Amino acid sequence: MQFFDLSVTLEPTPSEPVPVEIDYVSHAEGADILGKPIGIDRQAFPDQMGLSLEYVRCTTHSGTHLDAPAHYGPLCAGEIAKTIEELPLEWFFRDGVLLDCSGGPANQPVSCSEIQHQLEAIAYSLKPFDIVLVRTGAERLWGKAEYFTDFRGVSREATAWLVNQGIKVIGVDSFGFDPPFHRMLEDYHHTQDSDVLWPAHLYGRKREYCQIERLTNLEKLPVYSGFTVACFPIKLRRCGAGWSRVVAMIC
Repeated sequence: MQFFDLSVTLEPTPSEPVPVEIDYVSHAEGADILGKPIGIDRQAFPDQMGLSLEYVRCTTHSGTHLDAPAHYGPLCAGEIAKTIEELPLEWFFRDGVLLDCSGGPANQPVSCSEIQHQLEAIAYSLKPFDIVLVRTGAERLWGKAEYFTDFRGVSREATAWLVNQGIKVIGVDSFGFDPPFHRMLEDYHHTQDSDVLWPAHLYGRKREYCQIERLTNLEKLPVYSGFTVACFPIKLRRCGAGWSRVVAMIC
C-alpha cells in the first residue's frame, strides 16, 4: 500500500495570518518540571535529562483542518449544527476522487462546470460519501504570505452541486474554501450584496457538509480515483473545526 501525506505541517509560517506559536521545552528542562513535586531537578535524572514537551498556540483553523457545520452557523437545515466531535466517523474514511482544476482562471473560484468537466475527463461517476479533493495549484505558495491572498477557492454553486450528489467532505489545496478574504470584502464594498461574503461556507447553513482546507501534495497522487482517503478530525469539545492528518492510500 502507498501512503500520500496530504497535510501541511502545523508550524510558524508567513502563510498563516494568525501566527502559530510553538514553545519547545528541552529534555533537561523537562526533567526540572517532572522532578519539581519532590524537590529534585535534572541532576537526579539519567544523563541529566527527562522528557521534552511543547506548548502550542494556534486556532482550530490553522494548518490542514476540517470545518464542521457549526463553523458555518448555529443552525443547519433548521437544526442545531454539529460541532467537530459530533460528526460521524464514517464520513472520514471513504473512496477519494481528485479533480485537477489548476488550469482554471486564477481570479475566479472553481465553478460547477469545471467540476463536472473534470469528472467527465476522468470518466468518474460520484457516489454518495466519496471524498472529493480539488486541486487548484495554491499549494505552491505554502510558506509565503501570498498563500493567504492568491488562491481561487470553490464557488457556492460547485459546492451545492457536490453536496447534492451525496458528498459530505470536500477538500481543497488553498488557504480557504471561498475566494480570498480581501476579494470578497472588495466585492461587497462595490456591490453591497451580502451573497458575495463566504458563499460556499454559508451554504453549509442549508445542507450539512464539511470542508478540508489547506491540503498539499495533491499533484503527487498518481491516480484520480481508486484510492482511499482518511481524514479523521481531532475531537475538540464544542468546536467548529479540528486539525486532521489527511492521508490518501492506494493498494
